[in-house]
Amino acid sequence: MSYQIKGDFLEVCSCHVICPCWVGEDPDHGTCDGIMAWHITEGKVEGVDVSGCTFSLISHIPGNVLDGNWDVRVYISEEATEEQVQKLCNVWQGKYHGPLEDLSKLIGNILSVEQAPIDFHLKGIDGHFTIGGHATAKLKSLHGATGGITTLHDTMFTTVPGSPALVGKSEKFHVDIPEFTIDVQDRNAICAAFEFHS
Repeated sequence: MSYQIKGDFLEVCSCHVICPCWVGEDPDHGTCDGIMAWHITEGKVEGVDVSGCTFSLISHIPGNVLDGNWDVRVYISEEATEEQVQKLCNVWQGKYHGPLEDLSKLIGNILSVEQAPIDFHLKGIDGHFTIGGHATAKLKSLHGATGGITTLHDTMFTTVPGSPALVGKSEKFHVDIPEFTIDVQDRNAICAAFEFHS
C-alpha cells in the first residue's frame, strides 16, 4: 500500500486573505467554503500511473478547521480510468497512510465522488481553475517587500504537508453546487508544489 505523487496544489475559499484556518483560527464568516485541488504531474499509486490526474474537493468546513466534520464533494479528472479513480480515492481517504492520512480524518461526509472536466492552469500562484460547470477561480499572487511571493511556513494547518505555501487572492471565485453558491472576488488563495509518499 504505497504511493509517490508530486505536482501542484491550489486552494480558494470564502475567507478573506489570509484564511484563518491556516493558523488554526476560526473562519472569517464562521464557516469556510472552498476548493482544494491537487494536480499530479508525476506519480504512481500501488504501481498505477496517475500522472496528469487532478483530485479536487469542494468543501464546507462548518467551524474551526481542526474540529473536522467537513462536508465534501470529490471531483476527479474526467480522463481518469476507474482504476485511477479508486487508487486516488484510497490515497485521500488515508487508506495508504502517509501525509494525507491526517487530512482525511477531518472529512466527516463525502457527499459524492464524480468525474468532471477539470482545467488546472497555474504558474506560481497566477492562473485559473475550473471544475466543469460547478466551480471556477482566477488567481493572482501577493508579493512581499522584496518582490517575492508572500509565503507561509510552519503553519498550524496545511493542505500540503512538508511544503511552503504561496499566498495570493482570487480575482474571481464562483461555486454552484446543491449545498451552496459562491460568487465573490478578492478572497483567499493558496498555491504550492507538493510531493507526498507513503
